[in-house]
Amino acid sequence: MSHHLRDTTRGNPPRPAVLVLRALGLGDLLTAVPSLRALRGALPGRDIVLAAPARLAQAAAGTGLVDRLLPASAPGRAVPDALAWEGPPPELAVDLHGNGPPSHLLLQRLRPGRLFAYRHPETPDIEGPEWLADEHERERWCRLLGWYGVRADPEDLRIPAPDGPSPAAGAVVIHPGADAGARRWPLERFASVARTLRASGEEVVVTAGVGEARLAGRVAQEAGLPPGSVLGGTDDVPFAELCALVSGARCLVVGDTGLAHLATALGTPSVVLFGPVAPRLWGPPPSARHRVLWHPGPGEDALRPGDAHGSLPDPRLLRITVEEVVEAVRGLPAPAPAPAPAG
Repeated sequence: MSHHLRDTTRGNPPRPAVLVLRALGLGDLLTAVPSLRALRGALPGRDIVLAAPARLAQAAAGTGLVDRLLPASAPGRAVPDALAWEGPPPELAVDLHGNGPPSHLLLQRLRPGRLFAYRHPETPDIEGPEWLADEHERERWCRLLGWYGVRADPEDLRIPAPDGPSPAAGAVVIHPGADAGARRWPLERFASVARTLRASGEEVVVTAGVGEARLAGRVAQEAGLPPGSVLGGTDDVPFAELCALVSGARCLVVGDTGLAHLATALGTPSVVLFGPVAPRLWGPPPSARHRVLWHPGPGEDALRPGDAHGSLPDPRLLRITVEEVVEAVRGLPAPAPAPAPAG
């Protein structure tokens, strides 16, 4: 797996460009893999340019489907104010970010030859399909492309295997972090899972994103894990190392975060803990390799019963017990062989 984007600025004349707007997080990038693969197949000879946060450059390269990354970001899930696009207008712009005027107008200002986007009454010149609120994220963007004649398979979501060794082959990887408290299972419960699994002979490691060192450290300490069991924290784990770790893991225990999508993309067994948002919208595809735990109460909205960006753990998340997570891990099959590394 290559983790470097190609320099496509050399040569004369430059290749036509397809600009894809998805200025969000790692999980958002990975749910867009089927759409990116469809664009790559349908439009050979074009540069696929992804407008996304600069920290995703290695991940974008690791998909094998992006030629260049155009740094673009905004707080939360907002639309960037502008894109630092240079050169001729893109041959095609694809809005995989949202369904309203902010992202539509952002791309229209670049005067692309064509624009693929969902229709909205405030941008009536865009004749795209209707937005559906109850659609899985992978299926949503594949349906958008299909409306414009580009066939995309939402199940075609695997990325190439890493070509480096795992720093903890065969370990159970626990990722206690999330970018909102509503999707963060209590650290004491993660520690209990880690302690129980280690007592039964499993090797356990804990991963941490940037700023999550204290959280991961407390999980490891309360679980009695040996020194060196925490990867990351001060900075994100480099994507190549993270892919090698997840690809070679026994399984991943994680909340509704980007690492859950990475396990899906690499075929690694996972136990994913859901709270405020239904797995029907963001969960892994049906497979014995992935166990989804979610406990909505009677009469609760089946799709978004809670605030995904709230500061406190969602009540549905708190209904998940340590015992059922341990049981789910023990019931997972061995990891499936990953796809061959990209050439």
